[in-house]
Amino acid sequence: MFKAFPLSFALTLGAEVALAQATPPGARPSTPAEARAAAVGEIDGDPDASNETAPPPTAVPGKTAGPVTERAEPTSETDAVFADLEQELTPGAPPAVGAAARPESAASKPARGSASMNPDLSLVLDFAAAGFSTREHRQTGGHDPTRNGFNLQSLELSAKSVVDPYFRFDANLVFAEDGVEIEEVYGTTTDLPGGLQARFGQFLTRFGRINPTHPHAWDFVDQPFAIGRAFGAEGNRGPGVELSWLLPLPWYVELVASATHATGAGTARSFYAASDPGVDGPKDLLYVTALKQFFDLSSNWSLLVGTSGAFGPNDTGRDARTAIYATDLYLKYRPITRQSSTVVSLQTEVLYRRRQIPSLVWDVSGYSQAFVRFARRWGAALRYELGTPAYASDGAITIDPIDPDWTRTRHRVSANVSHWPSEFSRLRLQGSRDTASDGKGIWAAFLAAELVVGAHGAHAF
Repeated sequence: MFKAFPLSFALTLGAEVALAQATPPGARPSTPAEARAAAVGEIDGDPDASNETAPPPTAVPGKTAGPVTERAEPTSETDAVFADLEQELTPGAPPAVGAAARPESAASKPARGSASMNPDLSLVLDFAAAGFSTREHRQTGGHDPTRNGFNLQSLELSAKSVVDPYFRFDANLVFAEDGVEIEEVYGTTTDLPGGLQARFGQFLTRFGRINPTHPHAWDFVDQPFAIGRAFGAEGNRGPGVELSWLLPLPWYVELVASATHATGAGTARSFYAASDPGVDGPKDLLYVTALKQFFDLSSNWSLLVGTSGAFGPNDTGRDARTAIYATDLYLKYRPITRQSSTVVSLQTEVLYRRRQIPSLVWDVSGYSQAFVRFARRWGAALRYELGTPAYASDGAITIDPIDPDWTRTRHRVSANVSHWPSEFSRLRLQGSRDTASDGKGIWAAFLAAELVVGAHGAHAF
């Protein structure tokens, strides 16, 4: 008991300090993950975060350690003040050394006000060498390696800052070979009452688990094909508004609802996709709802369960609608009651899509993956994906116009090994086999590198 107290106290204090650094003043953690990630130091795959300790106090030569008094020691500032007084009381005296040095000392210090107004900036590079067994690939992610040879997956510039006591600002710009795109730029309220929080701007909707995240937060080099099939290469995002509510319950429950434009070939392919008929009313918008529940099973185990839905119009006819339902589960083991680098996680996400084209068709896609960090800087992951063909309402296989080649069940199995040279870099070797409608398999191999520079906060749990 007495041995455990200092450790728990240190963990609690460390969590509060980390949370204070990761969360802007006046803001709440947007998810349980930010609070927990800050608590366990889950920052960009940091292999050493859980082992970080505060540096020891600097020893003063010639002095022994003793109680700290509240009396202020003389400084150059106080010396300068006394020098000024002495100069004023002694006319004709030469300028004191402290008085002459004061302006230079002040000028050498950075202006605290201007420094605190700078946003936190970071750059994340994802680069991969890829090899496919055929020239045709079936990758559905916009940042996936898609050709034999070298692939610049993305260069992400992230900026975030507290605007004032009421808003936070976030922006993510992505540089790719074909240009620059605004992936996300939005404001977040930080002072709404009753556990409410709002976002406005362009953002990734909080549908499921993978969709709201960025590639450098994934365990795999590429995106699960279920996301690309449902929403497009970039995942579901768009300009709009979002409101989330942290329910006053004994466990973490968050209810999220958002409304965005339903257009975008790479962001809303099951809805209006590339067509843009405009917004004549609420029925022309894409609505996403999500319910996220977090359970702290023990000090070392945690569980996140979510259900999501996306509803909006599609481009196949007047009043034709699309609905996508999903459930996701994330179970994580990370010992924080003892020093260990072990991490084990299980993640599953299943999507059920119904489209009126104008007759009703439906399909199911999903994946399950497991990740294990078996050494301080080494980890391995395994993923299985499945996607059914489209079915008519009577259960017969049919053709959905947006997936004409998807006539049989598709399977893909991927495995990789990751190495973190430091908390700012990651190397991954990944292999996969993809079996699609024609029954032919495609082998793929990726050797990917990821580099992170700048200030980058904790990821969602």
